[in-house]
Amino acid sequence: MTQVTVQRDGLTLVGDYIKPNQETYDLAILFHGFKANRNSPIIKAVSDSLNQAGLATMRFDFDGCGDSDGKFENMTVPGEIADANAIFQFALADHHVKNIYLVGHSQGGVVASMLAGLYPNAELIKKVVLLAPAATLRSDALKGDLQGIPYNPNDIPEAIQIGNFTVGGFYLRTAQILPIYDVAKHYQGPVCLIHGTNDQVVSPNASKKYHEVYKNSILHLVNGADHRFTPPYQKIAVDYTTNFLH
Repeated sequence: MTQVTVQRDGLTLVGDYIKPNQETYDLAILFHGFKANRNSPIIKAVSDSLNQAGLATMRFDFDGCGDSDGKFENMTVPGEIADANAIFQFALADHHVKNIYLVGHSQGGVVASMLAGLYPNAELIKKVVLLAPAATLRSDALKGDLQGIPYNPNDIPEAIQIGNFTVGGFYLRTAQILPIYDVAKHYQGPVCLIHGTNDQVVSPNASKKYHEVYKNSILHLVNGADHRFTPPYQKIAVDYTTNFLH
């Protein structure tokens, strides 16, 4: 494993790059969720499984998260898309990489879907996996609900405290106007959607909606699984991901 850094608008993003012992290989870029980091259990488990299957993986902390620069209160989804694009360009420049795949969990799934929608022809991004993609973040922002914490959506506060995290008002403002599905649907390549039926954070309807707008997708509803795919559901989600990409 090699620790790597990528620059984005003056911010240093920190990640781990794990490569197989061969000259060329396929690479999966993994994007973590809201309030998480590159070592969140589902991201780490997917990475380990893909490595065992002979794929390279690259997992980064978004700005304001983990070891990367920035403050969490300045984090927005458009900012994370910019992070993801910088990471993607870094991967594209690696001449050892044959094919690039995107894997995103929760908010990272929204980021992966929108980044892929900006590179729609599937020549640059071969496949996409979305694990419990949090596309409901827009409808929640329009309602004034941040993971159960209410606020006035027509008079957005400067910041909201959610546990130990401070979420900036600009995150909420941008969330209200994110064209998530409109951008995502442009992607022409194969997409694997994985969502737990017992997800209390993001309704499985989010993945069902993705499945409707994509031209080339498969949908796995994991019976009983929660948002984080905690064991025993983790292995099911990991196996679906690995089988789709390997």
